[in-house]
Amino acid sequence: MKLYDTPLAPNPRRVRWFMAEKGIEDIEIHTFNLIKGEHRSADYVEKAGLPLVPALELDDGTTIAESIAICRYLESRYPEPNLFGRGPEEIAVIEMWARRAELMVAHPMMLGVRHTHPALAALEQQNAAVGEYSRDTALRALKFFDRRLEGREWIAADRLTIADIVAFIGLDFARMIKVAPPAELANVCRWHAAMSARPAAKAGMPAPAVA
Repeated sequence: MKLYDTPLAPNPRRVRWFMAEKGIEDIEIHTFNLIKGEHRSADYVEKAGLPLVPALELDDGTTIAESIAICRYLESRYPEPNLFGRGPEEIAVIEMWARRAELMVAHPMMLGVRHTHPALAALEQQNAAVGEYSRDTALRALKFFDRRLEGREWIAADRLTIADIVAFIGLDFARMIKVAPPAELANVCRWHAAMSARPAAKAGMPAPAVA
């Protein structure tokens, strides 16, 4: 299998983090330079359908795009440690919180970075107002997650799950625009520190290219 990847971008980082948590080491990593437009090659777009990363090419040539779809596939191939849930109830609860993490924190924070960081002007037709509104929306949503984390170590279950990965990476991406969890949100800050301390936090950072 081959993972088409790029450094720093949050969605590919989700997959690298997921792989690190599961100890998956038998997938080739092919790293694209987005600024140079390497993800826009005709060959890659034919595989992935869109000039976006990440994408996972299976041994039979099937290509799976979208970070969560890739992680779900990897969960089925490498079931432990479980990150998507066991049994109908837990699976549904984790899905609910992963969706909330995506819509309320990760996606708006990503928009905040993409529309306000000067270096990303090469990739984005930036709108500062959109970026600032999105950033502030994500920061407001953290209050909801702070309440959820009262007396809890993790967002969705009694262990780390995909919901924690989605929320953390979206929030951590905001370091590019010097945004951090507000100090008054003690539960979010505690959770953020625990996530930052995991070995996968470093493994989820930019991966080396494969020639």
